[in-house]
Amino acid sequence: MSTIIIGAGASGLAAAITLKQKLPGERVIILERLSSAGRKILATGNGRCNLTNKYADGYEDVKAFFNRIGLMLCEEEQGRIYPYSLKAETVLDILLEACNHLSVEIITDCEVTEIQKDLTVYSSKGTFKADYIIVATGGKAQKNLGSDGSGYQLLKKLGHSTTALSPALVQLTSSSRYPRAIKGTRTRCNLKIELNGITKAEEYGEVLFTDYGLSGIAAMNLSYFVSENFAKETPEKCTAVLDLVPEMSKDELYTYIKQFGSLCGIIGRKLSDIISKQADSDTEKMAFFTKNWRLILTGTKGFDFAQITSGGIPLNEIKDYQSTKVDNLYICGEILDKQFPCGGFNLDFAWQSGIKTANRIVEKKNDTNK
Repeated sequence: MSTIIIGAGASGLAAAITLKQKLPGERVIILERLSSAGRKILATGNGRCNLTNKYADGYEDVKAFFNRIGLMLCEEEQGRIYPYSLKAETVLDILLEACNHLSVEIITDCEVTEIQKDLTVYSSKGTFKADYIIVATGGKAQKNLGSDGSGYQLLKKLGHSTTALSPALVQLTSSSRYPRAIKGTRTRCNLKIELNGITKAEEYGEVLFTDYGLSGIAAMNLSYFVSENFAKETPEKCTAVLDLVPEMSKDELYTYIKQFGSLCGIIGRKLSDIISKQADSDTEKMAFFTKNWRLILTGTKGFDFAQITSGGIPLNEIKDYQSTKVDNLYICGEILDKQFPCGGFNLDFAWQSGIKTANRIVEKKNDTNK
């Protein structure tokens, strides 16, 4: 019996290891388009790999998985879980060591061109026949790290569809000169996204000002609404509205500025100076802009910079990760229409969906052998 996994990312590696741990005699082959496995894992968490979150639904399963292969974890703020080494390369090293120890076959530089319903796989490295196939190719985000969107086309040929695809957890672009003037400045604030003056979403968190616009967790978590807007044939006017000091009212800020002359003691020199400049040093305007700083948004940095893809294979086209279109074909990870905010939740889903997919195959095979 053999299982072919398409994609050597987080979900594919987790599925392969789980399968071989539970079915040592199963032949498991991973076909990877790039020249090395797990390249996207190395880029997660700014190279530290925020691999799960203690508040994620699949946390216990993911924690147990890494315990079994010898990766020690540590917790930081807001439940974020990292490898104890704080190095993404440690995560990949441990995963690949487990694959080697369990005799998982990884074939790199292997581009899959077609999957047939009889579970024949055609690729640049030849033809493969499997008893089970797991598609774990990822979405369209950061194609240079492996996710080029090819998995969608493979599955569409088998009768699957996709929801609308857009970059998510991605930086926002702005035509305003103000972010560029204070690039590198970080602040914690309340951020709203308005479309034609109507608030569509808001979040409190970190915002980073850059030469192209806005980054930081709050901006990236709201990027879906910006991407969705600019994917329309006629996008609506899109504005970021920042409340730089949500803990204080406009009147309280006015009183503070009258007393101390600026907002430097609250939001720092760079932000205070830019607000003062925009308000022409008018105290009332400074208080107003601090609570309602509006920046025109022009879009996002796109798929090449996005952490994940919003949209994907609809969840009603799978049951326990098995395709409803093709028997013994399984789909897991980012290619599915399942997205989460920053903080390790998306990577948690990649691991846990791979683990659960492997468990479903084990269960099915055991039922068949009864």
